[in-house]
Amino acid sequence: MTIKEIQEEIIDEFSMFEDWMQRYEYIIELGKSLPLIDEKNKLDENLISGCQSKVWLFSEIKNDTLSFTADSDAILTKGIVALLLRVFNNQTPATILETDLFFVNEIGLKEHLSPTRANGLVSMIKQIKLYALAFQSKIG
Repeated sequence: MTIKEIQEEIIDEFSMFEDWMQRYEYIIELGKSLPLIDEKNKLDENLISGCQSKVWLFSEIKNDTLSFTADSDAILTKGIVALLLRVFNNQTPATILETDLFFVNEIGLKEHLSPTRANGLVSMIKQIKLYALAFQSKIG
């Protein structure tokens, strides 16, 4: 699936919920299904700065695409990172860098987060793009 198709799928899923309490519950459920980061990668260097809670994000290149694993000590944040990884996992660095991440605004996610969580969301996206930039220079 393309990043655009994945984002459209997420928008469709969120349109089924009537209110934000149901959407928060869904995000928390998504976090429970997040494949956990290997403990050896739960290092300070993989912590995302700018997040209220602790978020570890690790990436490696496999067959010219980026593979991400992550974890968080907060259940809602874990769900948010699960959404982001669903979009960006197994995509090429160039595709990640070119992506217009429209689902965040379409589902109203950023506006329904506290300011500190919204900043954390921006920090997670920025870190994913930084990984893409770093790996693009290695394979390009």
